[in-house]
Amino acid sequence: MTDVVDSDELMRRMQRAKACAQEEERTWRERGDALREDDPAAARDAAVRATAYEVVLRVLDEILTPGARRSGG
Repeated sequence: MTDVVDSDELMRRMQRAKACAQEEERTWRERGDALREDDPAAARDAAVRATAYEVVLRVLDEILTPGARRSGG
């Protein structure tokens, strides 16, 4: 069954998703920093995951606040 949600609920869900992505990005960046010297391969994996969450954040930012974040490239 498909749930029908109003625009306010959709915005709340996207904001929760953004908060979750921010936390995950922070967690993976910290993990990568902690692993950098002892396990370079795991540190690279963590960096890739952090970058993926950064991309998700950029997309959600553009949806939630169109045009607020302009990139130079």
